[in-house]
Amino acid sequence: MSLFITSLNSGSNGNCYYVGNNDEAILVDAGISCRETEKRMKRLGLSMQRVKAIFVSHEHSDHIKGIPVLARKYSLPVYITASTLQHGGLILDRDQVIAFSDTMPVQIGALSVKAFTKQHDAIEPHSFTITCNDITVGVFTDIGTPCNNLVQHFRQCHAAFLEANYDTRMLDEGRYPIFLKNRIRGGQGHLSNAQALEVFIQHRPRFMSHLLLAHLSKENNHPQLVHALFTAHAGNTHITVASRYEETPVYTIGGNGAPERHMATPAVTQTSLF
Repeated sequence: MSLFITSLNSGSNGNCYYVGNNDEAILVDAGISCRETEKRMKRLGLSMQRVKAIFVSHEHSDHIKGIPVLARKYSLPVYITASTLQHGGLILDRDQVIAFSDTMPVQIGALSVKAFTKQHDAIEPHSFTITCNDITVGVFTDIGTPCNNLVQHFRQCHAAFLEANYDTRMLDEGRYPIFLKNRIRGGQGHLSNAQALEVFIQHRPRFMSHLLLAHLSKENNHPQLVHALFTAHAGNTHITVASRYEETPVYTIGGNGAPERHMATPAVTQTSLF
């Protein structure tokens, strides 16, 4: 059974990642509105009725602001740690809130969702892998440093969303105040292009068919720059830059790898983040 993946939006203005099979799917984060989530999924030929749960990586607003309406409208369980729920200020029905930990995978139909801790300036941040019939997809954004947890899980992935937030020179020479520059590159913020590329080159498994570069900075990165950087080392891995303005195509992982439907153009034309 193949997995189908798409980024519905990726950036500081909202993050939402879809992973599913023919019968069920999950969203990792829901940082765009319910209406935009519905519109983008409809354009891709995806049904919200297939979505069975939302998993929350951390409490920053660009990852959670769409959750209350989306969860209420579709009666979706929200998998979130107690600390993240408290610090995010989300108002959810009590029976929709389900805690998770990094010790036990969560089963959503045939999907096995595993959480692991990461370095980020949030109260209890996690990333996730989603596995179905020995096909694994990772969602790895908002990571301050390429720690052993990231490397271990990246090595298992047939496809991954991997943060490539900033170009070091653009950040150094850019207009951000020094405290913000230090936050971004200080080990609890975001991965640079160089850090993400090192993870890809050093730890990519031979069976990785797709890499979706995520959470690019509007001010300190450029889609064409990062696409060219990774394509030079891609081999048989298809490189896509996830946009902060639109959805990517739906990619089939474990099948022939082609877009399931190509209703949206690949986001290499993105012009914008932090």
